[in-house]
Amino acid sequence: MSRFSLHNIKLRDKFLLMYLVSVFIPIVLTNVIFYQVTTNNIKSQKTRDADIAIEQLQRELRAVIDEAAGISYLYYIDPILSEHMDKHFTTKVEYVEAYHTQLRAVFNKSEQAYKTIRETTVYTDNPTIMASGPIRPLTPDVTGTDWYQVFLRTRVSYPVLIQSGGVFSLVQRLDLKESGSYSSLVKIDLNMDTVRQLFLNTGFQGKLYFTGQDGTIHYTNDWDMDWRGRSIVLADVRTPDKSIHFTKAYSNNNYLNGWSLHGIMDERTMLADVHKSGTFVIYLACINFLLPSLIIAAISRSIHVRLVRILRYMKRVKHQHFETIPEADSKDEIGQLTVAFNRMTETIHSLINDVYVADIQKKDLEIKRRQAQLHALHSQINPHFLFNALETIRMRSLIKGEAETARTVHHMAKIFRKSISWSRDWVTVREELELIECFLEIQKYRFGDKLQYQLTVEDAVLEQHIPKMIFLPFVENASIHGIEGSPGMGLIVIQMGISNDSLVFRLSDNGIGMAEGKLNELLVYMQQDDHMGDHVGMKNAYYRLKLCYKETFDFHIESKQGSGTTVIIRLPLQQPA
Repeated sequence: MSRFSLHNIKLRDKFLLMYLVSVFIPIVLTNVIFYQVTTNNIKSQKTRDADIAIEQLQRELRAVIDEAAGISYLYYIDPILSEHMDKHFTTKVEYVEAYHTQLRAVFNKSEQAYKTIRETTVYTDNPTIMASGPIRPLTPDVTGTDWYQVFLRTRVSYPVLIQSGGVFSLVQRLDLKESGSYSSLVKIDLNMDTVRQLFLNTGFQGKLYFTGQDGTIHYTNDWDMDWRGRSIVLADVRTPDKSIHFTKAYSNNNYLNGWSLHGIMDERTMLADVHKSGTFVIYLACINFLLPSLIIAAISRSIHVRLVRILRYMKRVKHQHFETIPEADSKDEIGQLTVAFNRMTETIHSLINDVYVADIQKKDLEIKRRQAQLHALHSQINPHFLFNALETIRMRSLIKGEAETARTVHHMAKIFRKSISWSRDWVTVREELELIECFLEIQKYRFGDKLQYQLTVEDAVLEQHIPKMIFLPFVENASIHGIEGSPGMGLIVIQMGISNDSLVFRLSDNGIGMAEGKLNELLVYMQQDDHMGDHVGMKNAYYRLKLCYKETFDFHIESKQGSGTTVIIRLPLQQPA
């Protein structure tokens, strides 16, 4: 994996990257953070405002209900009303006279004192009391109403808040005298216009629900909800996905215990103005990105186009097209670079014409002179003459019965012919072995029984390709420097095979060997390129191995004074391209 570097990024992209990292991203992050903080602050502030508004509504609604409850208590403790509700009137005239002289004042006073009351009604089962003013008989029609049935299930002495037909009423028993003969109660209906006005004037931006002890909605400002016609529980009301709930429960109040005021606010409605500003922030960020990007693109293009033009002309110089860049009226660094490039191109062109071409012509003349000398030398020694001479010697040796001499001359001719006739740089191992065998046979003729050799070659390597005459110099060195100076019989062992995907050449002799110091000098000499020395053949072979195989071959020499020398060469099996 390549390592990331700014040097690998184009200049135009660097400008854009610099703008994005240094300007655009910080601006966007700042706007986003500011928008989030503003949104949270506004949400918190509106939540507090909504809580205050619903708490204010709770207090105002309590005040209205408390006024009605106060009236009910006045009727409850009024001795005149209590006495008349429990009195048995003998005649209608007696009741009418009592009503006008005493009860009318009681009812008129309560109705004038409180404007939040729509109607006050006193119900009694006293048959001697006539229906007059706010007094009504407790008939079966009354006892069959919903509000009366709800009231009948309560056994408390304080007023009971009941909603029936969309009207809130406070109902209380008039049983101040526990020994009374008749049952009486007072029903005070609230002015629903007042309640409606309270819900309309609240600053709460959402839906409000006034629920009873069982969670049933008894009043709401959700005008689309049919809460009057059917019983709806607050838990069944569908609310927005993101909504904020408020609950204000009434406590420490007998007739309001279990009643609660609930508020549900849609967060999207609450933050509508903020979201509008968020859209404006997005538009502004787009403008902040688009406009500078166009400016940077225009500036970077001015730089990029001219740099690419310089690079294009520099590549032409590589192919010896020394053209100058048409100069423009630019005074910046790129313009100065263009001027400097044109001067450099003209200078190089001049130097090539004045110096390089002249030097090439001089060297070409020198090469032609040496080639002429080489051709003259070749003409002096005709290879065909040498081949014919060697063949003549071999034939005369056969005629005289000297078969060994004839065979040796044949091997010499074969070596000479192959050395000058091989036009290929690469040969097979089989061809190289033929040359080595010819050389060893000639050495046996020279040394007689003093030299023996063994060739062990695997069939798998015979068709492998190797540089020509790459092993012969080491065989020659073993016979001349190793065996020739040895007093005993000399043995040269050659082994060739395949091991670990490599062609292995192993050459061993039992000659005089080398001391450790001399071996080290030989290894250092083999690594040098400027000095040829004595072992020209070995060094030339080692140098050709380096040229052909680079670092993929392995060369190793082992030697010990008086014990012989071993040369091991490992070559890759791949054939050259």
